[in-house]
Amino acid sequence: MPRGRPALLALGAVLVCVPLLLLPAARRHGPARLPANATVRAGVMPGDPAVAYREAAAPRFPASSRPDVLLLHGQAFTSGTWQALGTLALLAAEGHRAVAIDLPGSVATQWGRAAFLQRVVRQLGLQRPVLVSPSMSGRFALPFLLAHGEQLAGFVPIAPVGTREYSAVQYQQVQTPTLILYGERDTGLGQQALQSLQHLPKHRVVVLPGAGHACYMDKPEDFHQALLGFLGQLK
Repeated sequence: MPRGRPALLALGAVLVCVPLLLLPAARRHGPARLPANATVRAGVMPGDPAVAYREAAAPRFPASSRPDVLLLHGQAFTSGTWQALGTLALLAAEGHRAVAIDLPGSVATQWGRAAFLQRVVRQLGLQRPVLVSPSMSGRFALPFLLAHGEQLAGFVPIAPVGTREYSAVQYQQVQTPTLILYGERDTGLGQQALQSLQHLPKHRVVVLPGAGHACYMDKPEDFHQALLGFLGQLK
């Protein structure tokens, strides 16, 4: 073998491995596996506007044993984000019915967005779900929380927008258990949202180390651990 061949082979191995190391953890590990008897399906809920959604569930668990989970999405993402990240599969494996929806851009008012989510919950048959709301989806989640918080088993805001549009008194009237979650490097919207959301009486805070605004993408394993821990404490 020529003298330079081993060095070239070693360099080639490094060039192959480095891009893999630079990929986000979710892409390196791939989506979580579904349990054998779980089902995943995509559908469209009719109405104006129509709602595209993805759903995962593990039917071996009693229907009432674990809370349903309704996942919204941020500006640059869709319901497919939660499938690609493995969140839907993981929740199904833990016995939750998990539904991720695509948010419409045509609902202009706070009242309209709250009514939209109420329609989603009713038509999809969700039973007092836990509402997961990152970033832009706060425009939908916050008015629903303040108007219909009793319909939720829990609330997981992830640096949502729109928190300053409501007063401390309004937040203090909400009795929904809440996990306030954001990334350590999200010094803008994450900490801004915390200033308002900390007025919710039944809240806890988790900051994901080294993560940015889309902290669930930067640190998916830490995010999933925090989410499952919160769900496990709900009654």
